[in-house]
Amino acid sequence: MLNLFDSFTARWKRIGLALALASVWALQGCATAQNRDPIEPWNRQVFEFNEALDQNVLKPVAVGYKAITPEPVRVAFTNFTGNLKDIWSTVNLFMQGRIKDGTLGVIRVSINSTLGLGGLIDMASPMQLERANEDFGQTLGVWGVKPGAYIVWPILGPSTLRDTFSLPGEFYFSASTLGSYPRESNVLLTLQFVNLRANLLDASNLVDDVALDKYAFIRDAYLQRRQNLIYEGDPPDEVQAEPESDAPTGEPASK
Repeated sequence: MLNLFDSFTARWKRIGLALALASVWALQGCATAQNRDPIEPWNRQVFEFNEALDQNVLKPVAVGYKAITPEPVRVAFTNFTGNLKDIWSTVNLFMQGRIKDGTLGVIRVSINSTLGLGGLIDMASPMQLERANEDFGQTLGVWGVKPGAYIVWPILGPSTLRDTFSLPGEFYFSASTLGSYPRESNVLLTLQFVNLRANLLDASNLVDDVALDKYAFIRDAYLQRRQNLIYEGDPPDEVQAEPESDAPTGEPASK
């Protein structure tokens, strides 16, 4: 255990330097259509740290949590945190100019917050009020902000310079904000993270089985998914033919 702790500590020091350099390079706009990942060597170090932390700590805790926590409890907590996220998602829909979708988001949150007992029960989905899953990174993309360099953050995982600006909103509209004291907030945030990791156990096992280069697989899948989310699954032809980081700066035609 001490050796593992020392290894993590040493890696954290390297990661700190990596992130400092990453921020400088990313802000200089070094990402290009030919190289979406200009700080790949540093990103891979952070990725390796995340993988080690996941395999030695997070995944075992998630497996144990899933084994001892009844499924209805896990589903209720997932619904509850999802309802909080829906609030932020609805705000972003309005900021993107999607008034109709934003109004449906308000209705969804209202139904789940009342009939759904504060969000513990997802009453809205059976009513065809599906979750939008919007965030500020997507909103910036709709506004024409390019993604910038691909970044892997410790614990938080894959992101881009643009998507990094959505992190404060993600944290604010999470279970941690319900704590009256820092200790309560930390417990709620940890529980939310463990619950999310437990929900992703099957998906992570699948990636382990199919990916020869797991880092590249996750990076490419992340960038492609973000592009599809911004254009609602239907990017223009000129965007389909080139990487996301070279997408046009105008508002997507589908918006």
